[in-house]
Amino acid sequence: MDTHYNETHDGTHIATHTATHTATRLAAPADLDAIAVLHAEARATYYRGHLPEDDFDGPAERARTREGWAGALTRQEQAREQGQQRERGAAVLCAEYGGALAGVAAYGLIDTVMTLTQLHVSPAHWRHGIGTALHTACVAAWRETGVKSARLEVFEPNLRARSFYERHGWYPDPDTPRHDTHLVLRLTVA
Repeated sequence: MDTHYNETHDGTHIATHTATHTATRLAAPADLDAIAVLHAEARATYYRGHLPEDDFDGPAERARTREGWAGALTRQEQAREQGQQRERGAAVLCAEYGGALAGVAAYGLIDTVMTLTQLHVSPAHWRHGIGTALHTACVAAWRETGVKSARLEVFEPNLRARSFYERHGWYPDPDTPRHDTHLVLRLTVA
């Protein structure tokens, strides 16, 4: 897979992966509805059968999810407008495949630790390199800003995600291997 990074006029990096026709970019407020739908579709695949439907796909949860993404996109847009995107240490990224939104990732500092808070791929686009493209873009941004390690939490029954993260170098956090129903993983970035 050939990867080309281009910097746009506002400092945004766009990675184009020619083998899969996947482009990653900073998400924009106009992406909100598509992100919320994609997030709900992806979560349903690993929570179904483990949690009550309303806990991950009910009206209240869908509203909470949309509100969370709206807040992240608003903060990102404000930082971009103020020229502080890199200093903010957080981002929401989208991956497009064939011109359509196919994946989303978000990261930021939580208690001074870089944390991959979300990485979702539309189930219709699994096994097309979308998750890898998003992961690669996140890691590249972390390296660019001097991040040495990152963490994430993955729902323990989500074997697909656990396998994905393992293939990309994530390992159990030696200090805090669990948080409730999630495994805590670390990645050495540097």
